[in-house]
Amino acid sequence: MSQDFQKYVFPEGKRYNSFVGYFKRKYGERLQKIVLDAGFTCPNRDGKVGRGGCTYCDNAAFHPSYSTSGKSLYQQMDEGIEFHKVRYRTTEHYLAYFQAYSNTYAPLERLKQLYEEALSHPQVVGIVIGTRPDCVDEEKLDYLAELAKKHVVIVEYGIESCYDETLVRINRGHDFETARRAVRMTAERGIDVGIHLILGLPGETRQMMLDACDKINDLPIRSVKFHQLQIVKGTRMEQEYAECPQDFERFSLDEYLDFFTDILERLNPNIHIERFVGEVPPRFVNETPWGLIRNVELIRLLDKRLEERQTWQGRLLESSDN
Repeated sequence: MSQDFQKYVFPEGKRYNSFVGYFKRKYGERLQKIVLDAGFTCPNRDGKVGRGGCTYCDNAAFHPSYSTSGKSLYQQMDEGIEFHKVRYRTTEHYLAYFQAYSNTYAPLERLKQLYEEALSHPQVVGIVIGTRPDCVDEEKLDYLAELAKKHVVIVEYGIESCYDETLVRINRGHDFETARRAVRMTAERGIDVGIHLILGLPGETRQMMLDACDKINDLPIRSVKFHQLQIVKGTRMEQEYAECPQDFERFSLDEYLDFFTDILERLNPNIHIERFVGEVPPRFVNETPWGLIRNVELIRLLDKRLEERQTWQGRLLESSDN
């Protein structure tokens, strides 16, 4: 077995497959997401499959101040572009990121109106749609496949866990087979698929989280976002954690860097890593055990840990094939 990770075409000299690198290679430039709130809700909030939403969720903790449903999409996009120009001065084109709640949870005609309004912005070249796997169907996906012939189209599914008992406990309102089916239906149409997963949900051991890599590797996905569980004030999970802290796997920063390195070693090297940590503003949480460290520094620490361990994404898969 070769020990040279450089035989993989990992972008930017990294030891894992970066989604930023994917954009640069495919489109020749960085495409920055502009987060949008189009006024959607979720079926586990309005009573279709449940009430109260996911037990960990306060959507206000996950989107920037310019993104509010009281503003038009055009205003949110204009303000978002101005916001990102401060950091990404050379960025010329953007992706409209429908993020808040479930962004396919509406009749198709309403979706067409919203998506096409976003795509009409002169600096927007595509859309990213965050949604749930139980909020898509053949008709909606056929429409997105047509859009994808002319624009960048990515569908991001909140899977959160590969274990049905966890999904019940956090009030997701769907099982893992629903997620698997939605991902395959989407990928079969040539649409890029991303998924979200949370590390540290109640009842899941570290070994369960590592074993979930096999299920992820079996999915036809382009990218994955991992988030460490952050317990947000006022959520039902905050109460659950107070009552049953022993049910939660919690990580120090050093432990998390090592644990995520363990995950990367088990992950298909063709899957792009879009995120390996989440950032919730400090005002939404009761504690910040890692301090106020920013994402750019966390990425640097992960790069350093991979180098220290002389390992890379997919290394253990390569070992098992030889």
